[in-house]
Amino acid sequence: MRRFPVLAVAVVTFTALVGTVPAHAATTRLEAESAALSGGAVVESDHPGYSGSGFVGGFTDGHRGAARTTFAVSAASAGSYTLALGYANGTGSSRTLTLTVDSTAQQISLPATASWDSWGSASVAVPLGAGAHSVSYTFGSGDSGNVNLDRLDVTPSATGQAGPLFEAENATLTGGAVVSTEHPGYSGSGFVGGYTDGNKGNARTSFAVKVTTAGPQSLALRYANGTGAAMTLSLYVDSVRQRQVSLPASANWDTWTSATESVTLTAGDHTVAYAFDSTDSGNVNLDNLTVTPSVPSQPAGPGEAESGFLSGGATVATATTGYAGSGYVTGFGTAGARLVRTFAMASAGTATATIRFANAGTLAVSANGRATGSASLPAGTGWRTATVSVPVRAGVNTLQLAGTGSDVLVDSVVVANETALAARGATTPYTEYEAEAGSTTGTVLAADRTFHTVQAESSGRRAVRLGATGQSVSITLTKPANAITLRFSIPDSADGAGQTAPLALYANGTKVRDLSLTSNYSWVYGEYPYTNVPSQGSPHRYYDETRALIGDWPAGTVLKLQKDASSTAAYYDVDLLDAEQAPAAATAPAGALSITSYGAVPDNGSDATSAINAAIAAGASQNKPVWIPAGTFRITSKINVANVRVYGAGPWSSVIQGTGPRGGFFGTGGNVTLADFAIFGDVRIRDDNGSDAALDGNFGAGSFVQNLWIEHTKVGLWADSGTNGLYVVGTRIRDTFADGVNIHANVADVRVDQSMVRNTGDDGLAMFSEGSAVTGSAYTFNTVQSPALANGIGVFGGSGNRVEDNLVADSVTAGSGITVGTRFNPVPLSGTTSIRRNTLVRTGSFEYNWNSAIGGLWIYADSAPIAAPIVVEDLTLTDSGYQGVLLSFQKSITQLSFDRVTISGAGTYGIETNATGSASIANTKVTGATSGGLLNDGGYTLVRGAGNSGF
Repeated sequence: MRRFPVLAVAVVTFTALVGTVPAHAATTRLEAESAALSGGAVVESDHPGYSGSGFVGGFTDGHRGAARTTFAVSAASAGSYTLALGYANGTGSSRTLTLTVDSTAQQISLPATASWDSWGSASVAVPLGAGAHSVSYTFGSGDSGNVNLDRLDVTPSATGQAGPLFEAENATLTGGAVVSTEHPGYSGSGFVGGYTDGNKGNARTSFAVKVTTAGPQSLALRYANGTGAAMTLSLYVDSVRQRQVSLPASANWDTWTSATESVTLTAGDHTVAYAFDSTDSGNVNLDNLTVTPSVPSQPAGPGEAESGFLSGGATVATATTGYAGSGYVTGFGTAGARLVRTFAMASAGTATATIRFANAGTLAVSANGRATGSASLPAGTGWRTATVSVPVRAGVNTLQLAGTGSDVLVDSVVVANETALAARGATTPYTEYEAEAGSTTGTVLAADRTFHTVQAESSGRRAVRLGATGQSVSITLTKPANAITLRFSIPDSADGAGQTAPLALYANGTKVRDLSLTSNYSWVYGEYPYTNVPSQGSPHRYYDETRALIGDWPAGTVLKLQKDASSTAAYYDVDLLDAEQAPAAATAPAGALSITSYGAVPDNGSDATSAINAAIAAGASQNKPVWIPAGTFRITSKINVANVRVYGAGPWSSVIQGTGPRGGFFGTGGNVTLADFAIFGDVRIRDDNGSDAALDGNFGAGSFVQNLWIEHTKVGLWADSGTNGLYVVGTRIRDTFADGVNIHANVADVRVDQSMVRNTGDDGLAMFSEGSAVTGSAYTFNTVQSPALANGIGVFGGSGNRVEDNLVADSVTAGSGITVGTRFNPVPLSGTTSIRRNTLVRTGSFEYNWNSAIGGLWIYADSAPIAAPIVVEDLTLTDSGYQGVLLSFQKSITQLSFDRVTISGAGTYGIETNATGSASIANTKVTGATSGGLLNDGGYTLVRGAGNSGF
């Protein structure tokens, strides 16, 4: 379901009454010009054809997020009502507003009218209980607005079941389901009970639904669940079981709430049933079902509090009316509750953040992990705003609001002049230049995906080889830069220990410096988990990276990499170059304890482990931040962290350097902040028991990681059992020998966001429910590039996890772009696993140990069947190496749904199934699949909805 944007509102308020109306009452018309206007909305009369004495204008771009029309409506009896908005839209294209009925918001489309003098009507049917209601039309921050409003016609239905609302008491009831009335608040003439344990396996409510527009439909079931725990029913469409649906607890049996599922239906008559199957927990009451066409899922709009990272008791709520978007955030009265918003800025400085809130109180404010003071939210009525000034940096920023004991409600947080984040994948501080797209006198290696070739591990599957003295490759900067990162490969030494060789860098024809390149951290051999012994053969993992500050160069500068006479390697394979404007070293937070005050010495190779441990112990005991100044500090073992904040001067300035296989930060408790420094290991081979991760352990509750740069460690982050509410944002993880990130075992509410992962030795981003479930965690807006082994993103078991808005490119071997399943014998999948709005480019690969191809998206029922919902929506697969989508292997996969999937190019089939079970599929298109659109020789059932083609 689409989520709608949080809206700061200016109000056009209609105080009008739909009085005591019989079932067949006539339409009540409410004139816009008779309302109270605010926020720029004004009465106008310059376009004829309106009703009454005028119309309401002012829904212009200058009032975006402000203009609102609110009707106070009193319904004498419960039932369905049609809201017909009279409007004019002379823009030539459809525009949108947000309709909010009490606390339920939806975006509505207002098609273009012939001119501004032509008036149209847009209708929505809504359920209203007896009593007072608030009905608003708002020009929200996510709307296109620019319409004029004339009137609202409110018409009660004759039966209480017109339009998309279907009363449960009028449905077909079987198996013990019965009409009841003992709990107030239902719509219509009653509700359906009987979903008791005595009717388990039998109770069913079947709605006769007529669909006029084929396509995805939202099924909103209104129900009550006073058991205190989430309960389940099974959803059937036309006698085919779709999935088990979860119905979270409501406050009590007299409180009604809704749960929404998406299905794809053809135009015509259908039966939608909710059954208490033998695998369900039942024990709920059903009130009604609303069926409406759904729109493509979208990430929440900028500023919405409910789209931020929440932990420590902060939750999304909808009980208080008047909020914008899909909800607001509450729970700040709980110690540790926090909301973190991520946003981008074009330049560094100070910015004003506007908080829309209700209830008075104080929230602690942090910007980019550093405390900046507090926001005082004064007393008043209704939703209102307060501002706070915060320091910002160029690029990705975070703003945290934390509870101080006040029961504050937060609707939105908007930062002045914030810029858009990338729609999919990470928003990175650098611009990436592919070598093969530049100008070269070397050799552009032909595209190849064959394992053990350097092209297979190259971004875009091509690279430039500089094999003779004088050969070069050049790129032209499109933005100013003072720093570069070069992804390269040079030959290994004969003994596998590695060699170092320079490569010259020129700017506009003048030599800047030699870059020092090494093969110490690349080239592995033999069988998994691989060695540094060349005689074992099967070489791969050719690439490594080096970075350098190069001075300030404007856009238009030509940077050239050249094999000079002093460049001693036999050849240099250049894959890409990242160029950026590295900021100056930051200053220490106020009151920080510097590690140099405890004996750490930068840049001389001395062991700073004891000094850092002492500084961290002091920082934890004194509640003071710990400071890593500019310089490189060597450590020889893990650094334990709990209840401490550690900051650096920026990852280009402050470096923690591991020694051999040792060195990193190990979480032993919660409330850890690690920000703005680099962790560079010295790991040269995979040894899971003998090497350290950059970040490892139990980070408890409320921990935060931002703007770290991690290279040459075993794993980037291994968040282990007990971690709850860890947020990782804006972090680079490169050239690890195992996973980039692994969220492991008993972990909850961990989110990795806006981060970039490249050249990992195992999964780029993994969730592994080994022994106990990973719950409610998410990988969002990340870029995963060229994992040398396994998957871009892997979800192995777990409950209610999300993979959303990511970009994954260039699988190499033994993995997919995204995989979800039961491999490695995890805790089985439960809840709903969300795979939404991801892009997979050149993903999927070959598993040589199995002699099997793996698809770009891989749903894998390995150690156990998959029987929990997996929702795949808005997925783009481009140029998959083998299958676009693969379902395997010979176990049951049910409750799987596909909607709006585009498969453009596949080395074999667009979709291949090798499993039992069924999935619903709609709006899915396959083109350019070499072997055909579909291979389904095992008889897997695809329940086809509308909009499919090519298979």
